[in-house]
Amino acid sequence: MSQSLACLQYHLIFSTKNRAAMILPDLRQRLYDYMGGILKNNGGRLLVSGGTADHVHLLATLRPKPAVSDILRDLKANSSKWMHETFPKMRAFRWQDGYGAFTVSYSNIEQVRRYITNQEQHHRRMTFQEEFVQFLERHGIEYDPRYVWA
Repeated sequence: MSQSLACLQYHLIFSTKNRAAMILPDLRQRLYDYMGGILKNNGGRLLVSGGTADHVHLLATLRPKPAVSDILRDLKANSSKWMHETFPKMRAFRWQDGYGAFTVSYSNIEQVRRYITNQEQHHRRMTFQEEFVQFLERHGIEYDPRYVWA
């Protein structure tokens, strides 16, 4: 085969520092749109975004390069900087150091899309911490509870 082809969808999840409720409803969509631009600049595409005041969920199509870790570093650093510059009262805004990146089968895109768009409703029943641990366990990811929230 003379060309390399990939279909890579990721469900990306990360929270604000110490899960502080800083992603206010009136600026949420603007933040998601800005993140979509960052992903586009990295050769990706934001399919859907959602979350609550303390975390975000992004469903994105990414290319094999750059690495997912590089994209997340760029996404978090630039969106944090944008928050500080665009909303001066948000100078304390920070992202948690870590993230979750879970691959999504093309056949499950609509299911994940619905899950992400229903975050507000979903979190009436479950905290972000409970949700994230559920993702780790569902995907067979070993973790040390002492360091997940550090």
